[in-house]
Amino acid sequence: MRKNSIKNTRINMEVQRELSNIIRSEIKDPRISPLTTVVAVEVAPDLKTAKAYISVLGDEEAQKNTLAGLKSAEGYIRRELARSVNLRNTPEIKFVVDQSIEYGVTMSKLIDDVRANDGDFNEGEADA
Repeated sequence: MRKNSIKNTRINMEVQRELSNIIRSEIKDPRISPLTTVVAVEVAPDLKTAKAYISVLGDEEAQKNTLAGLKSAEGYIRRELARSVNLRNTPEIKFVVDQSIEYGVTMSKLIDDVRANDGDFNEGEADA
């Protein structure tokens, strides 16, 4: 099975959906932030491992705590994933913090600031 085959893409999407449901509704660890999102999942072609990219809205401390909570619940998450997704092998999940959403929000704020300052600058030129 090629890495980007249709079957692998479907498996990635299904695992992402189920992982999202498990983290949102079944894990009761207080370390895990309620603003945790599963951005993407990459399951290896042999179905042995998976990388789950998660985004945590909050500071660095919230990200570290969420990652620690997910790491401690890894066995439970894998068992629940095996129950809900019918795969030959249930992948071993490695959680990776994805900061692309946070980066996008930061860049959007910077662009808005530049636009606001540019508007002030253009008004000053018109008066002169």
